[in-house]
Amino acid sequence: MKARLILENGMIFEGNAFGYLKESVGEVVFTTGMTGYQEILTDPSYYGQIVIMTYPLIGNYGINLEDSESNMPKVKGFVVRENCHFPNNFRCEMQLDDYLKQNKIIGLEGIDTRALTKILRNNGTMKGIISLESESLDAVKEKMEGFSNKEAVKIVTTKKQYTIEGSGKHVAIIDFGIKENIIRNFKKRGCKITVFPMNITAEEVLAVNPDLIFLSNGPGDPEDLTEVIENIKKLVGVKPIVGICLGHQLLALTLGGHTTKLKFGHRGCNHPVKDLERNMVHITSQNHGYVVNELPEDVVATHININDGTIEGMKHTKLPIYSVQFHPEAAAGPEDSEYIFDRFMEYAL
Repeated sequence: MKARLILENGMIFEGNAFGYLKESVGEVVFTTGMTGYQEILTDPSYYGQIVIMTYPLIGNYGINLEDSESNMPKVKGFVVRENCHFPNNFRCEMQLDDYLKQNKIIGLEGIDTRALTKILRNNGTMKGIISLESESLDAVKEKMEGFSNKEAVKIVTTKKQYTIEGSGKHVAIIDFGIKENIIRNFKKRGCKITVFPMNITAEEVLAVNPDLIFLSNGPGDPEDLTEVIENIKKLVGVKPIVGICLGHQLLALTLGGHTTKLKFGHRGCNHPVKDLERNMVHITSQNHGYVVNELPEDVVATHININDGTIEGMKHTKLPIYSVQFHPEAAAGPEDSEYIFDRFMEYAL
């Protein structure tokens, strides 16, 4: 079936729909990973977004249910140059097309994803709609204006507290859209893990007496989470706190720093980051549209992005607080930065 991707600046890309055949509105972003499309689809940080894969052939190793980063895909739409109809991998359980149908996500193939990516790089991310009908631009514009992603974290967070037993340190995780591989990395280090919803109070977190508090990744603008920031303030100085991605941004805001929206974000598994403490460059997996652009008092940068010089990590010089912007759990992607989890554990009481 013919379909169109219409951007809020009026540009139109025509292709063929696959997956679940129902129009969808979201923020149009691109990711540069050659592999890992299943992890991208199921990463809660992509909630509310129509994701463009810059690698031209997607779906060639199919889908397996073991590698998901959450219980189901979170994207609003999926755009590829070519959808592979004959995947070939011994772990393949279903085709990409069937997976999208099953989870009610529309796909679009057959468009020039390279040209689309250049437009987003030049103009920045923007809203868009994958439409199956020839609607007027006014009608499309009205639908895009009605789209908001401010409630994203409330949608993707766990709905109830749960515990994963372990014999090591007790890590309290506040879930803003956590990826499964983050939990796997703490489990691999023997941790007992208690996962809380995003609207948990500081008192409830402290009631389990954790050795370490972890603030997870997640979607959306950190400045929208004012109540969360007030709760984190009550934890600062009481227990060690570490974080990844959105958790890193929330920590910066809590301590008095500032965040800003990037023009087109960092998404993919080939982003070079320099660890200033180890004087080493690592290739990292990333997925964020916002970044810390001003550090709080008594906080120093630990990592910087080699491509654009943005802050990729920070630590407090007086309190046990440490966080990174990139994703050291690295699935699917490089494993250079998995040592960050060992660094996290050094902060545990």
